[in-house]
Amino acid sequence: MMRRPMAPPQPMNGPRYNEFINVPKVRVIDEEGENLGVMFTREAIEQAAEIGLDLVEVSPNADPPVCKFLDIGKFKYEAQKKANIARKTQRTQEIKEIKMRPNIDDHDYDTKMKKVFDFIEEGDKVKVTLRFRGREMAHQQLGMQLLQRVAENTSEVAKVESYPRLEGRQMLMVLSPKS
Repeated sequence: MMRRPMAPPQPMNGPRYNEFINVPKVRVIDEEGENLGVMFTREAIEQAAEIGLDLVEVSPNADPPVCKFLDIGKFKYEAQKKANIARKTQRTQEIKEIKMRPNIDDHDYDTKMKKVFDFIEEGDKVKVTLRFRGREMAHQQLGMQLLQRVAENTSEVAKVESYPRLEGRQMLMVLSPKS
């Protein structure tokens, strides 16, 4: 009984190349970027091997798929470098929280506002939480005025994403940086 030689495993990540391309015909682009036209996959792989390169599928969804003569190792390395650079420059937006009380002093208010401006400059959202204790609940309009004051002071650098609302004994407002 004859055994058939096993094919190497299909690449899990990255583009298909050489014998992993399983379509009969492909559109071929050479190493200088010139279009060689549509040809059989076997023929294209042989031409790529003659010049010491691989046939790499760059656009698998086209009809027929577009393949290019490239060095697969170099191609994967450059793709990985691009992904690493994109990951480094990517930044997630966080929600920072500033807590206040309705009868906050001017100096304390100024200190909290400096932090709000710092957070917004960094590109983060700011959740301003106003806590009411005891009889302060009877004077919710003071809390609303304070949050309006915060919104006015930050209007040049931030927009109000979520307007002041009361949740239990807290009044919340969310500010996000202007684009």
